[in-house]
Amino acid sequence: MATLLFILQLLTVLAMIFIGARVGSIALGIYGMVGVFILVFIFGLEPGVIPIDVMLIIVSVITASAALQAAGGLDYMVGQAVRILKKHPAQITFLAPLVTWLLTFLAGTAHTCYALQPIIAEIARREGVRPERPLSVATISASIGCTGSPVSAATAAILSQQLLGGSGIGMSHILLVTIPACLIAILTASTVQHFVGKPLDEDPEYQRRLREGLFEKEEVKVKSENSPYQRRSVLAFLFGVLLVVLFGIFPEWRPSVGGKPLDMGTVIEIIMMSTAALILLVGKADVRQAVRGNVFAAGMNAMISIFGVAWMGSTFFLGHQSAIVDSVGSVFSASPLLFAVPLFLFSIMLFSQAATTRTLYPVGLALGVPPLVLLAVFPAVNGYFFLPNYPTEVAAIGFDRTGTTRIGRYVVNHSFQLAGFITTVVSITVGYLITIILY
Repeated sequence: MATLLFILQLLTVLAMIFIGARVGSIALGIYGMVGVFILVFIFGLEPGVIPIDVMLIIVSVITASAALQAAGGLDYMVGQAVRILKKHPAQITFLAPLVTWLLTFLAGTAHTCYALQPIIAEIARREGVRPERPLSVATISASIGCTGSPVSAATAAILSQQLLGGSGIGMSHILLVTIPACLIAILTASTVQHFVGKPLDEDPEYQRRLREGLFEKEEVKVKSENSPYQRRSVLAFLFGVLLVVLFGIFPEWRPSVGGKPLDMGTVIEIIMMSTAALILLVGKADVRQAVRGNVFAAGMNAMISIFGVAWMGSTFFLGHQSAIVDSVGSVFSASPLLFAVPLFLFSIMLFSQAATTRTLYPVGLALGVPPLVLLAVFPAVNGYFFLPNYPTEVAAIGFDRTGTTRIGRYVVNHSFQLAGFITTVVSITVGYLITIILY
């Protein structure tokens, strides 16, 4: 009977995740909450831990990012990135992924890559480079930039006291492991991608489009605004990011509460909300525009997803913790790196790095996976590239006017698959080696 109940509850959890992912947007969080209702009111489980700390960190970080977007700061950052790319067009396959990674790392959101994707595609085409090569890696790099960004929702989740923050993992550990691991992975993927596919002048789809005159239309251009208010808003935002990094690296700089440094989650919340106010002040931004941008929408979507899905996952796991630990704990104790597999699979379903982190990392800790290994496998939460329906991938396919960036006949054989797996495997491997060497 106990086994039957376990299976029914597990199927409920998976069904709610599947339905929420299919419907999209905030439905993941909504159906996650339906799962909580079923587990608590029908199966009689005790409600799990509500991820309030992570949700509040996400709210503060997204508020600052949304204020930056409203002030035109994101446009300014994209404009500077375009300058770099146009200066060295022949190196587009290597530069474009590094630029999209850097923008995501600084801004905490992969949505910065939308404005760059058409530029990358056009520069590549003019240089005779197959646009699929830089676009695929650049799109993946934008996502992987979130795993390690001081102001991303995923990093906020991992820093929580309930997750790795409570295990002694701080900002310095995250930066020292994720930055070199991700950069090496990106350069590796770019090198491989440099040889992928036919040369542009031999691609039949591109030649067909050339014959049909599809490239006589005006080229895609980026906004060229460059006001002092935009620059000030960027400086204000970067100042906030710098403070988060410094207080994370030097806990002794934080105010003392009860003889201990103030926890990092509270520090991030205070600094980023204050940064939002500073951006609105120096950037002369309309606060009403901040809540209308795609950055704010994406952040709220992540928060609602975490609220429902993570609470559902916590409720299910705590209700069966002993059985789960006894059945699979030995597997992950013997081979802790294997925990990257469930992280990868769940990220495909959840479409959120932060939701995947908040849902599964408590499970990993309970199963005895060492905190440093959990840090090394952090990039595995980027597995949502596996199915080509994530917005950044859809956008990249649409922006490539040559048709080289595409979805294959079998759907999963799409342009982003190779770059995605290379960056994931290499970043985890390098991250694990760094933890062994440094710690």
